Amino acid sequence: MKLINKVLTGVALTAMTATVAQASTLEDVRAADELKCVVTTGLAGFAAPDANGRWEGFDADFCRAVAAAVLGDGDKVKFVPSTGKTRFTMLNSGEGDILFRNTTETLSRDVDLKLSFLPVNFYDGQGFMVPASLGVASAMDLDGASVCIQTGTTTELNLADFFRANGMSYEPVPIETNEEGFTNYVAGRCDVYTTDASGLASTRAKFDDPSQHVVLPEIISKEPLGGAVRHGDDQWHDIGKWVVNALINAEEMGITQANAMNLAANVGNNPGINRLVGSEGSMGAMLGLDAKWAARAVAQGGNYGEIYERNVGPNTPLQIARGLNNLWNNGGVLYAAPIR
Repeated sequence: MKLINKVLTGVALTAMTATVAQASTLEDVRAADELKCVVTTGLAGFAAPDANGRWEGFDADFCRAVAAAVLGDGDKVKFVPSTGKTRFTMLNSGEGDILFRNTTETLSRDVDLKLSFLPVNFYDGQGFMVPASLGVASAMDLDGASVCIQTGTTTELNLADFFRANGMSYEPVPIETNEEGFTNYVAGRCDVYTTDASGLASTRAKFDDPSQHVVLPEIISKEPLGGAVRHGDDQWHDIGKWVVNALINAEEMGITQANAMNLAANVGNNPGINRLVGSEGSMGAMLGLDAKWAARAVAQGGNYGEIYERNVGPNTPLQIARGLNNLWNNGGVLYAAPIR
């Protein structure tokens, strides 16, 4: 009996030690009064510093939305630039608290790399861009081409699958960052640049004459892009998850950057809106946050649609149509779990 008690006590102490060792990310973020957000080294429209060094873009705005919800101020973000190879190591080592870096959710990343993904916030797919002067009209004409490809990405794996499945060969030109890929492509060190279609739009927009570069019609993969956090902190995962859901639901409900805080200050006739903005109910308390967490996330950066249109939409240099990233009731597949 004493032996059993000792074993049970040991198990309890081990569990307790593990719990203590795994500090709450929310507590760490609040103690630092800063959210460390892992982003790309620079991808126009998604995350890149402007002329004044301020990070801007679709992913950067999701970082700020989480900071607004948790810390009350969307500017309390330290942006942590990363390559395709280093992003997960930086997150799992604690250099970042959360990742928003045009990252595809896959089984191996979820299970083997110990990541917990947030809801998909951008539905994408891999494509190819070539100089118009090559006269190439289809990816099926790329046999023997040299291809600039970022290492440590699903793009690298998809490329190998596509050429193998179609009995073609290619010469990989490995790159670490989008900027390096742009430089190599411009210098003619590769015939083709391949990445997510959104990344191709970002790269193509940098040319003085984008019409001299053709994005081929084939999309060769599914790339559900979204944020991620480390395994093991369910509360922090819940916070990231529901901030993303709140931004999508806010667009559907007509909650905007301009009206979010006014709606939060007054109980209206729509219970769903009231719950989201915190004018009634206790949704925030369930997350360890205050009642106005979601209202602040929207007020400081806009709802999903506002973030999209400001950074990558048809009226930006990237000119990416909403497509699949439209709301479910407007021809797309964007569908957020309800806040209730």
